[in-house]
Amino acid sequence: MLTAEQKRFYGDNGYLMVENAVTPEQLGELRRIAYEFIDRSRAVSESDDVFDLDSGHSAETPRLTRIKLPHKQHPFFWKVLQDSPMPRVLNDLLGPDTLLQTSKLNTKAPGGGAAVEWHQDWAFYPHTNDDMLAFGLMLEDVDEENGPLMVVPGTHKGPLLSHHHDGRFCGAIDPDDPLFEKDRIVTLTGKAGSMTVHHARTLHGSAPNMSDRNRLILFYECHAADAWPLLGSNSYIHSIGQQRFWADLQERVITGEVCLTPRLEPVPVRMPLPPAKDASSIFTMQKSGGAKSAFA
Repeated sequence: MLTAEQKRFYGDNGYLMVENAVTPEQLGELRRIAYEFIDRSRAVSESDDVFDLDSGHSAETPRLTRIKLPHKQHPFFWKVLQDSPMPRVLNDLLGPDTLLQTSKLNTKAPGGGAAVEWHQDWAFYPHTNDDMLAFGLMLEDVDEENGPLMVVPGTHKGPLLSHHHDGRFCGAIDPDDPLFEKDRIVTLTGKAGSMTVHHARTLHGSAPNMSDRNRLILFYECHAADAWPLLGSNSYIHSIGQQRFWADLQERVITGEVCLTPRLEPVPVRMPLPPAKDASSIFTMQKSGGAKSAFA
């Protein structure tokens, strides 16, 4: 699937753009389902297990930040992850045995859809090794105006920046951190059906959507099967018990099989503790944790 040059680019920079990551038919169905969920949110007045509501949400004007765990809300989100070019990209970058960490459909509404402050995914869920990445499948065209993903190339090879504020994990870096090299930011735009790939340690964020168009990006966060979560990471697995975790592990296999021999690598780790007052989503975590905005 990926060329040798694409693999080298990802290895050097910690991100990649892949065009035509799904078929036109798959893209159409994903978009249809996404807007069906947005329409369903008209009946919701508070965030719940499916919807994260943005400020100004109403039945007349639905505004969401996120549809949670879409692969569990509708089977097509899981089907397309396995039956598209995406698994081949995973295998090229992570090897034959891969698992899904989590999924989310970030839905920035027009006219100010919420920003995601700068962060490294790795800060939220450190593992025994960092063969972890995120796909960002664009369900609508993404340009400079509607809140595109932005990355700082090469940061996947650097340090883990502090994601704490006043001694508490807030899920974002301080934009005044001297290690945050703003002059090196790259903006990732593309046509619907294109997909970004970024390493779990790559520093990234996205500004508010100030356009008059939706910005829908479906994120799949994935990892090599021999990357095992560390106790204390910001993950639901600590609440489900060993038996349920084992069953959950089988459900998250994308390609290959589960690996019972974790690979240990000398990766930088700082546990995401103590947690923010409200850790129900990255948006509430960054807000309740007192993260300073880079987009104010």
